[in-house]
Amino acid sequence: MNSNVGFYFNKAKKWQQEIEKLRVIMLDCDLTEELKWGVPCYTYQKSNVVLIHVFKEYCALLFFKGALLNDANRLLVQQTENVQAARQLRFTSVDEIIELEPTIKAYVFEAVEIEKAGLKVEFKTAAEFKVAGEFQSKLDEMPALKAAFEALTPGRQKGYHLYFIAAKQAKTRQARVEKFIPKILEGKGLDD
Repeated sequence: MNSNVGFYFNKAKKWQQEIEKLRVIMLDCDLTEELKWGVPCYTYQKSNVVLIHVFKEYCALLFFKGALLNDANRLLVQQTENVQAARQLRFTSVDEIIELEPTIKAYVFEAVEIEKAGLKVEFKTAAEFKVAGEFQSKLDEMPALKAAFEALTPGRQKGYHLYFIAAKQAKTRQARVEKFIPKILEGKGLDD
């Protein structure tokens, strides 16, 4: 147990029993406990394997390379369609965790084997993401915008694609595109 992580378990109001049980299971799997992103993270030889986090409706173990796990029990959840690598095991009671403990450990041990083997998740390139029609029109109209967008890092390109396409109405997509044209021309991402 890492004393720097203890506060996380002590401050929890909801899911306290559940996350404490998950902590015991993770430590029983010989993982190193660290605090990353403000939550308990469990590593194998400095590689992130799994973290514990809580939500209103459930608590969960998040496997960083969950997409590579053989999910024979079909328990892993992809949080959104845009999450490529991570997968969650979700829980709503300590009894559920106790019942699934052997399965949880099997998933953790498989995740460690993935790290040992050096396996990597194949991520989609920015070009593989759907492009909002409103943005494509601007790219076609403005060669300088197209050049500036293509000069952005793949992560920044992906961020723009996801932000533009997420708007349900064409009017909103158009407004978003117009708003961010200056930032793209400056070579900046959404959050820069």
